[in-house]
Amino acid sequence: MKRFLFNLMYLHHAPWDSGISPPELFEFIETHPPGHAIDLGCGTGTNVITLAQHGWQVSGVDFAARAIKTAHRKAKHANIDADLHVSDVTRLHGMTGPYDLALDMGCFHNLEYKKEDYLHRLDQILAPGGFWLLYAHMLSSEFGDQKHGLSAAEFEIASARFTLISRTDSLDKIGRDAVWALFQKSE
Repeated sequence: MKRFLFNLMYLHHAPWDSGISPPELFEFIETHPPGHAIDLGCGTGTNVITLAQHGWQVSGVDFAARAIKTAHRKAKHANIDADLHVSDVTRLHGMTGPYDLALDMGCFHNLEYKKEDYLHRLDQILAPGGFWLLYAHMLSSEFGDQKHGLSAAEFEIASARFTLISRTDSLDKIGRDAVWALFQKSE
């Protein structure tokens, strides 16, 4: 059902798809040499294109076929080479890495009961010393949807699996608690 709803949202303009790469991604790009990257939940490919334009070899994955179709079109228009897949981020069929960067802007926090599967697969594809740049909503009693976001305990599980390099807490555009976190896989 969730896949159907996401594809439906991509028929028009999905509210989370701003078409603009965030400053946190640009900061990462400016401070790390290009390598292999994967955008987990890449949507229409905005960040895939940004990474490729800065010298990265990029793969993008999303379970919404409509989003990937748009990402292909945008990549062709931008004249960049990107490896785009319709797939489940907890499985990532055919994608083995190793990736120097895994970018996730709003995918992990939506996985409800599959977060451990995601972390296991991320650990498999991320290169030793590789980075995971994560943007997520944190669960809050102010917002009733307790399936959309990370709990403090889930964030601690991620921090136990990967080394937390930096964390910046903020509010999203509608006032939900949000976090940007940079993790690194041990070498």
